[in-house]
Amino acid sequence: MHASNHAMPREETAEQINLFRLLKPHWRKLALVGFAVIGVSAADLLQPWPLKIVLDYVLTDRPMPPWLESFTSLVFGGDRLAILNLAVVSVVVIAVVDSIGSYVHTYWMTSVGEWVGHDIRAKVYHHVERLSLRYYDQRRTGELISRMTSDIDAIQTLITSALMVTVIDVLTLSGMLGVMLYLNWRFSVIALCITPLLFFVAFKYKRRIKQVSRSARNKQSEMVSTIQEVFSSIRVVKAFAREEFEERRFEKESREQVEAALLARAIKARLSPLVDIILAAGTCFVLWYGARLVLSGALTAGALVVFMLYLRKLYSPLKGLAKMTSTFSRASVGLEAIQELMREQEQVSDRTDAIEARDLKGKIEFDHVDFGYSPERLALKDISLTIQPGQVAAFVGPTGAGKTTLINLIPRFYDVLSGHVRIDGENARSFKLESLRQNISFVLQETILFHAPVWQNIAYGKLDATRYEIVRAAQLANAHEFIINMPHGYDSMIGERGVTLSGGQRQRIAIARAIIRDAPILIMDEPTTGLDAASEELVLAALNNLMAGRTCIINAHRLATIRRADIIFVLQEGAIVERGTHEELLSRGGLYAALYDIQFRRDQTEEAETAKSS
Repeated sequence: MHASNHAMPREETAEQINLFRLLKPHWRKLALVGFAVIGVSAADLLQPWPLKIVLDYVLTDRPMPPWLESFTSLVFGGDRLAILNLAVVSVVVIAVVDSIGSYVHTYWMTSVGEWVGHDIRAKVYHHVERLSLRYYDQRRTGELISRMTSDIDAIQTLITSALMVTVIDVLTLSGMLGVMLYLNWRFSVIALCITPLLFFVAFKYKRRIKQVSRSARNKQSEMVSTIQEVFSSIRVVKAFAREEFEERRFEKESREQVEAALLARAIKARLSPLVDIILAAGTCFVLWYGARLVLSGALTAGALVVFMLYLRKLYSPLKGLAKMTSTFSRASVGLEAIQELMREQEQVSDRTDAIEARDLKGKIEFDHVDFGYSPERLALKDISLTIQPGQVAAFVGPTGAGKTTLINLIPRFYDVLSGHVRIDGENARSFKLESLRQNISFVLQETILFHAPVWQNIAYGKLDATRYEIVRAAQLANAHEFIINMPHGYDSMIGERGVTLSGGQRQRIAIARAIIRDAPILIMDEPTTGLDAASEELVLAALNNLMAGRTCIINAHRLATIRRADIIFVLQEGAIVERGTHEELLSRGGLYAALYDIQFRRDQTEEAETAKSS
């Protein structure tokens, strides 16, 4: 029901996030809340009047106003008991109106607040997901989580519990001022003499409260980042027995967060008693002066009671508005943080004239490409190469030579600084990003699986895949046998990041995910790293099934993986220093031959040690 009403326009920009625009779709609810607010304010205004009627017209002989006397005679009768009945019934009616108005206001503003929070989360999530990998390289995950949770919660709290409360306070204040001025304007001016002082104190604290709120939020964000970092790396923590070290690090972050929160709370706490003292002083003065007016006959006892009750109710909204500074400050800080995030630009984005990538054959060309994560330090220098459709191309070289960086340019995880990357003769930038990446399958060194059933992890490569396609892909990936032996087969849940599976099993599910995508281009980054001989053999067999009929790009340290490549590119310090087939490169006796010789001797040593131990 809500999906159509609250779907966020995907083309909106960051600057379009503001409360008024987010509240606009909920105008019907807000209109209903508006009527409820008027009812609550009216009830607040009328609450002292039944007591005034009793004091002035039941307990004394003062004549009632003609309009009130006519109404009382018509409905209840003309004696004093009738006036008392009017007062009693009025108390009940006012209470009912106040209760209904409060319920409607609370319920529907909570609804509006929840949906606005949802809309902000949807917009922020949409924006953050589409930021380039370069942004994630420079940010901590916990900081983004804090933006999506505590910062949005602060805005939601403002809408749910402060926005309309402020409107009620303003309306009630306006109504009470009008009535008080009508009863005795001189007395009203005296009663309100403390108001300027009250608002001076409140706004003096506003800037300081905002500063400490921002500091507390930043400390909380740092603590969340530390928690996320440790929990996602818990195996490393345990492997190096660094539990105590991480506890000390977390305790330090937590202590700093507590100190920042306590400082913020201390400053906010100073405001409340200060406001209370000012209000108490004002009440004492008004009571003293009002009693003198009653004794002199310039004011009735009932009017004084109305004034004092109004004064209590008047000071309550004033106090609420003064203390609301804290809520508005937290929401303001949260909105600033979100706007800062939303102003981040997509460094890799679609051009206005981008086209769909359809029926790609898989020809890949690099034309004098330079790239660096910063312009001052190039990771790739003057790279030129061509990979024909259906070819198997391999990139080899020492660690840090730029192999992974190079293959990241094909799906445009990053954009080149100069030169061109072409696919089927077209500049990769001329394709829409989503359609380009739909034509590429990936088998990465770090196999990421989701906390979901096995079949969902495989179908992640093709969301509308049938059960038959899922099973077929698993069979081609040599994964079907171990999957059906799991407790619930394809419906078995995989632990977060696939920790419940072995390295070889994770990699074969990743291969099944790539197979089911059936894309013309396949990129493999160290697909057999860290696997034992048996697992590597099964993974290599699965890769052979996956590579058939596709343009394949392999980045691998293990040269046995790429021995059958159609063309091999050897990288060193960001430049291509050799290219050719396995036999050609060996015959030249260059860097590739040296790497192969080192690894060949290492493999022979390992085989000899294995045979000896057997």
